Amino acid sequence: MTAHPPTSPATAPLPAGFRAHAGAAGLREEGDDVVVVLADGPAVASSAVFTRSLFAGPSVVLSRENAAAGRARGIVVVAKNANVATGEQGMANAREVLDRAAAAVGAEPAELLLASTGVIGRQYPMDLLRTHLDGLAEAEFDADALALAAAMMTTDTHPKTAAVEVPTTDGGTARVVGIAKGVGMIEPDMATMIAVVLTDAAVGSDELDAAFRGAVDETFNCLSVDTDTSTSDTAVALASGAAGPVEPAVLREALESVCLDLTRQLARDGEGATKLLTVEVTGGRDRDQAKRVAKAILNSPLVKTAVHGADPNWGRVAMAIGKCHEDTDIDPERVRIVFGDLETYPAFPGEAELARLTEIMRAENVTIAVDLGVADGACTVYGCDLTREYIAINADYTT
Repeated sequence: MTAHPPTSPATAPLPAGFRAHAGAAGLREEGDDVVVVLADGPAVASSAVFTRSLFAGPSVVLSRENAAAGRARGIVVVAKNANVATGEQGMANAREVLDRAAAAVGAEPAELLLASTGVIGRQYPMDLLRTHLDGLAEAEFDADALALAAAMMTTDTHPKTAAVEVPTTDGGTARVVGIAKGVGMIEPDMATMIAVVLTDAAVGSDELDAAFRGAVDETFNCLSVDTDTSTSDTAVALASGAAGPVEPAVLREALESVCLDLTRQLARDGEGATKLLTVEVTGGRDRDQAKRVAKAILNSPLVKTAVHGADPNWGRVAMAIGKCHEDTDIDPERVRIVFGDLETYPAFPGEAELARLTEIMRAENVTIAVDLGVADGACTVYGCDLTREYIAINADYTT
């Protein structure tokens, strides 16, 4: 028995064994901007993966240390301020955030992870954060996944949640619920954006870590909006164990299902995006080659702008494949390029086919499939079109 399809409901209760707070510290003009998620008890398994950016912020540095034991109880998320490139003071501020949050909720600082998102190069507004964090002991911890996802947003246009149910081995039901934010500065070297996945399945830390890392590799690692890697990328999975054990294969499928749902939502909401672009590459020497070629296509500004304008210039995909010049085993005579269900190479479409290609590219979801004809390596990646709005958003991001 497998997981039910993921859903993005109007409300999304957290799995059993978790409670959460979303509140307004004043970092943004209006709306919540601080999130705290906490497991009720200490019997927690966790997994976390982070950016490989050389400019990783203090939140990533501290969270790497605290995540190493695989027993994190919760996470604090601060929106609208990345606290990156802030020197020793930035690190001291990040430690203080964890210290104050832990004291307020009855946890140890080492049991909590920290994630931050927003403008780089600015110190935390510590007076605002101190006041808010010190009040957590009396604050409501009744936020659902939708409220948490909304509080994490920066340039997202809407909150992203996904949930599935899975059977436990003793006849019950466990849940996997995910939240995510991040629609720009996305080209991961490991994970991407901020994502928090919670489950009440009973699972060991090593088993959860293997399943979550595998899910991340197939989903968040296959997402790109603009080829830029964030300094703050964090993806976390926490398991409370409150619902009982789940078969490992079922849990892995559920984690991947939720992460894929979030990945597609993030790609579709890419800054200024009007379309979800999916690139499927098969026939590679191995998965690495297939992924490399798929990313070359997905990240090409010429491909992305053609998709945006529904320009039937399929040759731009051939160009993008050709950029992978170190992959000398790719022979153009064996390559096949398909948009939707229309082959463009080596079919060499005429005027009627190009008109149909234009219609295919006008859809909100555009899929480009490429068969390299080398072996059986395959990878699917997710992104979006490139629009004038993307330029407008990022030209005025801090003003």
